[in-house]
Amino acid sequence: MSDNQVIQNSGPFRIGDRVQLTGPKNKLNTITLEPGKVFHTHRGILAHDDIIGLPDGSVVTNNVGVEHLALRPLLNDFVMSMPRGAAIIYPKDAAQIIAQADIFPGATVVEAGVGSGALSLWLLRAIGPAGRLASFERRGEFADVARDNIATFLGHDPLNWSITLGDLADTLPGTMPSQSVDRVVLDMLAPWECLEAVSEALKPGGVLLCYVATVTQLSRVAEAIRGTGLYTNPDSNETMVRGWHVEGLAVRPDHRMIGHTGFLITARRLAPDTILPELKRRPSKTDFSDADVEAWTPGALGERSVSSKVMRKRVRIAESGAAISKARDLNPGEPATVPSGVASDADEATPDAG
Repeated sequence: MSDNQVIQNSGPFRIGDRVQLTGPKNKLNTITLEPGKVFHTHRGILAHDDIIGLPDGSVVTNNVGVEHLALRPLLNDFVMSMPRGAAIIYPKDAAQIIAQADIFPGATVVEAGVGSGALSLWLLRAIGPAGRLASFERRGEFADVARDNIATFLGHDPLNWSITLGDLADTLPGTMPSQSVDRVVLDMLAPWECLEAVSEALKPGGVLLCYVATVTQLSRVAEAIRGTGLYTNPDSNETMVRGWHVEGLAVRPDHRMIGHTGFLITARRLAPDTILPELKRRPSKTDFSDADVEAWTPGALGERSVSSKVMRKRVRIAESGAAISKARDLNPGEPATVPSGVASDADEATPDAG
């Protein structure tokens, strides 16, 4: 871990730090500290200057006496409140990806697509400074948001991380040598289209993990992995998180839970010229028609898109956060200023997702 990362997550609050404020009704808001700025709520005003210099975990009072708990956001908190270009992989799934793909310090990892950078942050933390993360993204605006989100959280651009624009199937062969990648994580609509390039890049014994949203995608990618003959039989699962209300003797499950967000499917690369022993299993229906395959194509599945107006706003917010964090780490102790032409959102709180 670099010195910048250590400093950002410990010590008194500094100019440019992101601070998570918890109000009396447990509502969370995240602000970026700037001298002279204020945080407005319908129940008073809280000056940024009153927070700067306080230790992490302090309680601050606004101008009408309402108390707020001030904490540095955990990575879990940050990814839930950061500007988004594409939908993010939620922390519950990111944690399982780290575990099931066995992401380890020093690993060389390929990720596609990068989305808003949420999973990239988890992967960078897992591989450490000795590892390498190569991310691939087809849309330039998503890559821009991801770069700025990662710079905002870390305070700098990681030297062991790269983003390549373009389709993974086309760009991976020219970016990563054959059998040089330890782990591949695919978060895309049609991961089966990239299996040839991924199989060439993965080391024998390396792990392929695909994150897909629907049952039809899960079925098709599983059959495509089996069809290559280059992997172990794939394992599939989903993760659900149910919170509990615990207050005195009132102990019960929460009324709401984080249910289905996506499926994880994993398989390991076999050594060259290896034939996987056939498993003895009950007969099942594994054949499918051309009409079935057509129903599973990306066009038929559909892809949610973000409007260009919303996308431009999110890019500006991400750029602002990155500029403040970088300026703070380059000039510690000096007021962080936003470069000309970059809109600042420091005086606007970012409501955290529930």
